[in-house]
Amino acid sequence: MTTTVYNSWPLGRLPKHFQRQELYDIRDKGYHWDDPRDVVSLFENKMAEYAGCKYAAAVDCCSNAIFLCLKYLNNPGVVTIPNRTYVSVPMQIKHAGYEVNFENIEWQGLYQLKPYPIYDSAVRMTKGMFIGGEETLQALSFQIKKRLPIGKGGMILTNSKKAYDWIKLASYDGRDLNTTYDTPNHIKMMGYHMYMTPEDAARGILLMDQLPESNKDSGCHENYPDLTNLGINWS
Repeated sequence: MTTTVYNSWPLGRLPKHFQRQELYDIRDKGYHWDDPRDVVSLFENKMAEYAGCKYAAAVDCCSNAIFLCLKYLNNPGVVTIPNRTYVSVPMQIKHAGYEVNFENIEWQGLYQLKPYPIYDSAVRMTKGMFIGGEETLQALSFQIKKRLPIGKGGMILTNSKKAYDWIKLASYDGRDLNTTYDTPNHIKMMGYHMYMTPEDAARGILLMDQLPESNKDSGCHENYPDLTNLGINWS
């Protein structure tokens, strides 16, 4: 019988001059972490406090944040969104098994994926930005042109512990991160590979330490073309 040997982080520790510096920079600034995944939790807690919600679930991008919100609700129907938004939004709606309907409306900073309690808040980053509600799922973006320019990354704001727990599990391949990889029942569900790396979370922390409390929205409907005129069949 062969016994699986689980290799905890880091496997083959790189020389420090080859590693990304952010993990050590936040430690030098007084943030404590033992396992690098602790850094993701530090970033989530920091964002939840800043946004004014109970929980914030870090993922690898805003598009996947929207996808996970839809999969969590698991109630496929017609999702109505503005006709002027980023092209990945209707794509994620379709990938998640829903239908998309476009509405010619003006919006600033965020908009709802109607009739669901999901909000695309990719271009809003300001103190107290969470819109409230027990079931609200508000998706953020940390793309390089946003107010928190990590480069790639996203987060889901919510007051629902149930939603937070599901998103954390689903975004990390369905793995229970409180147990090691070779533990029986370590895999809890068919998940998705959409987690945020500790290094990106560390960069997020460093950027948040310099982030003003009040920031203007970085986008609105005027920044996007009409998706119904791009020759794509959305049906």
